[in-house]
Amino acid sequence: MQYIVFIINPISGIHHQRKKKLVELMPQILPKDDFRYEVFYTQGRGDGTALARMALLEGANKIIAVGGDGTVNEVARALTGTDIPLGIIPYGSGNGLANHLKLPRNPEEALRLMAFGNTIAMDTLWLNDELAVSIAGMGFDARVAREYARESQRGFFTYARIAVKEYITYRQREFHISAPGIDIRQRAMLLSIANSDQFGYNTSIAPDASITDGLADITLVKKVPFTTLLITAILLFTRRINKSRYVNNLKLKECTITREKGKYINIDGEPVKMPRTIHLKVVPASLRIIVP
Repeated sequence: MQYIVFIINPISGIHHQRKKKLVELMPQILPKDDFRYEVFYTQGRGDGTALARMALLEGANKIIAVGGDGTVNEVARALTGTDIPLGIIPYGSGNGLANHLKLPRNPEEALRLMAFGNTIAMDTLWLNDELAVSIAGMGFDARVAREYARESQRGFFTYARIAVKEYITYRQREFHISAPGIDIRQRAMLLSIANSDQFGYNTSIAPDASITDGLADITLVKKVPFTTLLITAILLFTRRINKSRYVNNLKLKECTITREKGKYINIDGEPVKMPRTIHLKVVPASLRIIVP
């Protein structure tokens, strides 16, 4: 008998009716002769990690994060380095890792995948002592994440409104990337560190990224003139941003990144206050995850 724990973020994203339908379907998709399951709801920051650790102590076979990338990150903190797989039901805003994995949003399909899906071992990223499962960003990316976190209304249009507003006045900063044989100093609008290929909302900041290659895809993006902004947006949505002359990409397993300015880093959609110098390290095959 499988013991599955669902950890639901009740305020993530805009798909609140799907979350309700999901719980209603559980007795049907997870019959009591074959499954034991429990549902817990987060109430504040850090609850996902605490609830997942409790589920581990209670002997859960699978722990499912129901929410966005921030919820996934919290649950993953407890599961990294264990044999217990993480499941994702993507009811958040950007859903970057879920989009990368092509996970279903339909409640019935999602539950069946969590019960009967395959598992693989994926890499994780560590920025000093902070875990990033899908993506991390510095500069403009972090500014937008911080402003978005203050909004009561979630969703793509809120995110887009903030991004456009901040873009007008945001100035480029210098980033310094150092590793054996590498010393790069570049002024850029943002620096993205990708494990998955997703920025969120089906925008691909690192089209060649893989969660199983043992490498982080680092993307430096210069500020794009307004005359080419629409073309750049199209490249983001069509997985061709790496073709832009305003973008510089490299793949690294480990490096040190120092940013000229800024207190916050966007880690899986959440603004996290960190020092200016960050040590990035990829830990290969350190998190088991349920996939189609």
